Amino acid sequence: MKKLLMLLVVSSLSTVALSGCNTMNGAGQDIEDGGEAIQNASE
Repeated sequence: MKKLLMLLVVSSLSTVALSGCNTMNGAGQDIEDGGEAIQNASE
């Protein structure tokens, strides 16, 4: 029973961590796109 509970906890934490990385990756891409738009507008 303890092993099953531990497996569920680890799986849940892994899912949260991976989705968090994906969200940060998307935010980084948005910031990069915004910077490029500003750079292109200044030219």
